[in-house]
Amino acid sequence: MEIEDADKVAAVKKDWRTAGLSPREEALCTWAEKLTLKPADMSPDDLKPLKSVGLDDAAILDVAQVTSYFNYINRMADGLGVDLEESMKT
Repeated sequence: MEIEDADKVAAVKKDWRTAGLSPREEALCTWAEKLTLKPADMSPDDLKPLKSVGLDDAAILDVAQVTSYFNYINRMADGLGVDLEESMKT
């Protein structure tokens, strides 16, 4: 899903916790943040909030893959000293 609301995108970039996200979006951000920052601390209990907002196993797998791929690409770029594209700087 692409977000066309520039104000919402800016608010998420600043701090997703105060961006006025839906419960579903908040659950996704909470889960993705933990997977990114503390992957060894993940447990089956972390899936409960995702399921409570309507995500099934296939959707959760998609979120895991997108989050993990994004983290991989960023680590590779950081590790190799790749400069950000202008559109990514902010």
